[in-house]
Amino acid sequence: MELKRTPLTEKHIALGAKMVDFAGYYMPVMYTSIKEEHAAVRNDVGVFDVSHMGEFILKGEGALDLVQKISSNDASILEIGDAQYTCMPNGNGGIVDDMIIYRLPEDLCAEGERAYMLVVNASNIDKDWAWIEENNSFEVRMKNISNRSGLLAVQGPKAKELVQRLTAVNLDEIEFYHFKKGTVAGIDNVLISATGYTGSGGFELYCDNNKIDDLWDALFNHGEDLGVKPVGLGARDTLRLEMGYCLYGNDIDDTTSPIEAGLKWITKLNKGPFNSSEIFQEQVDNGVDKRLVGFKVDDRRIPRKGYGIVDENGDLIGEVSSGTMSPSLEIPIGMGYVKKESSKKGTAIGIDTGKKILKAEIVRPPFYKG
Repeated sequence: MELKRTPLTEKHIALGAKMVDFAGYYMPVMYTSIKEEHAAVRNDVGVFDVSHMGEFILKGEGALDLVQKISSNDASILEIGDAQYTCMPNGNGGIVDDMIIYRLPEDLCAEGERAYMLVVNASNIDKDWAWIEENNSFEVRMKNISNRSGLLAVQGPKAKELVQRLTAVNLDEIEFYHFKKGTVAGIDNVLISATGYTGSGGFELYCDNNKIDDLWDALFNHGEDLGVKPVGLGARDTLRLEMGYCLYGNDIDDTTSPIEAGLKWITKLNKGPFNSSEIFQEQVDNGVDKRLVGFKVDDRRIPRKGYGIVDENGDLIGEVSSGTMSPSLEIPIGMGYVKKESSKKGTAIGIDTGKKILKAEIVRPPFYKG
């Protein structure tokens, strides 16, 4: 099957990016090196093409009811201009996807209606859409705008300075997990969101696909003195893992619950019934059998997804879900699920590579403190 392409694919190729298949898209994994691109985001500013992500619009009088049913978090607290990280539970206590919900302005809605945008992972667009449709008993109007939406993540300590050069919108007024719409680089109706998955701050910029090329060029034309660099999926992964952020398909999936994954903070059981809420309540009341933990490795070898996690006696207690060599800390780090009784911070564990047991210790993310 032919891979999908974002409008910026030819730019990535021209920049010499190493291109790979990611969620059915032809995407840049790196341009120069993961270490260099990672450092750009931690110290200066980096730009990611994340136009492969999915965007759904939900509108109607029952829009909040639908969102509340499919989301573990409490969307009722969202005001216009607010964003919220959450997960979408299935009916069996697992996770269909994690996502961000935006409460949109209601200028295009009838009286009494609300509007939301849901941003989901590229690999789950079709699955998520089908799940939301299945749960839509509220006559909510749904629109999949993924194919016409472009998205750039501008991340790092100098991201605000760079984006501010391109817009009259006062970025100091956009708090974390809030957004405004405005003109950026001469492009109207850009959604400027103070979000990101790197832990280094910055903005995510949504605009029409046919304008994303101009937005990309403007960022690089105005950011050379700030050290701006294009950043690929490789550094995106190392950055999020240093913060202990979950990656769907690795650390969370249809078989893991948010309670097991340390996402109780986005699981609001007091908001009323939602998908799998009874299962999550039982897990909170009675505990879970496994927990997602972070760990540091006392070795130079990288803990790979699927490696076994053992206790001091060599008995299997879990499995690695994500691992990397941390560019910031220069040590191997990872996350994985272990038995509840072995999940305490400071517990000595081993990572079974198949040839060697790597010494490791359970720690509490984030690994990178800034």
